[in-house]
Amino acid sequence: MKTEHIIIVGAGIVGAASALWLKRAGHEVTLIDKGAPGMGASYGNGCLLASCAMVPVTTPGLIPKGPKYLLDPKFPLFMRWGYTSKLLPWLMKYLSHANDSDTRRIAKSLTHIVGDSVEQHQALTADTPAAKWIKETDYNFAYKDRAAFEQDAYVWELRREAGFIPDIIEGAAVQEHEPILGKNTSLLAVNKNHGFILNPANYVKDLVKLLVEMGGTFIQAEVKDFDLSGGRISAVETDQGRFDCDKAVISAGIWSKPLMQKLGLKVPMEAERGYHILFKSPSITPRYPMMVAAGKFVATPMDQGLRCAGVVEFGGLDETPSKAPLALLRRTVAETFPQMQAVEEEEWLGFRPAPTDSLPLIGEVATSGVFTAFGHQHIGLTGGAKTGRMVADLISGRPINLDMRPFAPDRFA
Repeated sequence: MKTEHIIIVGAGIVGAASALWLKRAGHEVTLIDKGAPGMGASYGNGCLLASCAMVPVTTPGLIPKGPKYLLDPKFPLFMRWGYTSKLLPWLMKYLSHANDSDTRRIAKSLTHIVGDSVEQHQALTADTPAAKWIKETDYNFAYKDRAAFEQDAYVWELRREAGFIPDIIEGAAVQEHEPILGKNTSLLAVNKNHGFILNPANYVKDLVKLLVEMGGTFIQAEVKDFDLSGGRISAVETDQGRFDCDKAVISAGIWSKPLMQKLGLKVPMEAERGYHILFKSPSITPRYPMMVAAGKFVATPMDQGLRCAGVVEFGGLDETPSKAPLALLRRTVAETFPQMQAVEEEEWLGFRPAPTDSLPLIGEVATSGVFTAFGHQHIGLTGGAKTGRMVADLISGRPINLDMRPFAPDRFA
C-alpha cells in the first residue's frame, strides 16, 4: 500500500477515529478543525454507545402525529417558527421516509454502523490511555407503564430483528433496580451489552493526543476551500494557509454542508438543535444510563455529574438557546427523578447533522479523492469509531464486507 498524506476536516469523534485508523494503516495524517478537538456535537451528546439506536425517528405514523407534537408544550419537539419557510423543503423530504419499507431499509443500514459500537470503540482505544473513558453497561428504557411500552411495539420489533431483545422489569422491582426513579415509572426495558463514555470531550481529546504521539498532526484552522483543479484533490485551503494532500475526509458534522457545496453537491441536511443539562454533584444518580420515554431524554451518570440530554428544536444555526426546551427538560427530569438534587446546573446547546434520509454520508465523492464521514444525526458518538474504521479501509483499499450504496455521498445529486 502506498503511503499517502490524508487531511481530515473536523476533530469530533468521527474525524478523530478516522485519523487514528488511517495513521495505523501507515498514512501521513493531518487533522484540521477551527476549534479544539471534541468541542462540537461530540462534546454535548448523551455519552451513550447506544447499539440498539438503529431505528430512525421517521417511523410510520409520524406524519399525522407531527403537527400534534409540535403544538404540544409537553412534547420535546420545538420549532422556531420564523425558520419554517427555510426548513420546509428539508422537512417534506424527511417525512417522506415515514413509512414501513423506508424505516426498515434505514434501520438495516444503521445497524451496520451502530450494532457493535462498544466493540468498535474498544478496538479503537485498545492498549491506550483513551480506553479508560469507555464503560460497559446495560442501557435501560424507562416507561410509565406496560401500555406506554406497547405503544413502542413497532420500534421494539425492529430492534428484536436486529438482535436487541430487552429484559422487562415491572412494578416495585423497577425502583429496586433503579432507586432514582419515582413511582411514575413502572416498567424498565433493559438492554444488555451497551456502554457509555464517561466524558466525551476528554475522550476525543485523548484520541487526538494519541494521534499526535503517533506522528500525526493537529492544526487549528478554518477550512475555506479545496483545490480540485485537476479533477482530484491536491490541497486544502485554510485561514492558516494551504496544505497539500493526496486525499481528504470531510467529517465536520453540520459544518460539512457548506464544504460539500465547494464540491458542487447540495446535501439536504438540517441542524437539529440539541440540548442538555448537566446536574453537578447530584444527590443520587442512575445505576445505568437510561432513555426516559415520556420525556424523550437520555440520563447518563458521567464523570462530571448527571447529564440529561434530549429535546429537539428546529431553527437553524443561531447559537442563542431557547428557554422552552430547557424548561421542559428540567421539568421532566424533576418528575422522573423526584429525589434528585444538584449543587449546580450547566446548560448546553449544540447542532446535530440530520440528512433527510437519516443515513450518514460515508464514501468517496465521485473520483475526487475527497471522502465523507458525517450526517450521523443522533448516533455520532455511537457510530463514530466504526465510521472512522470504514473510511480508513476505503482510503487504504481494504475490502469492506458491506453494501456502501445507502451511505453514498452523492446519492442526493
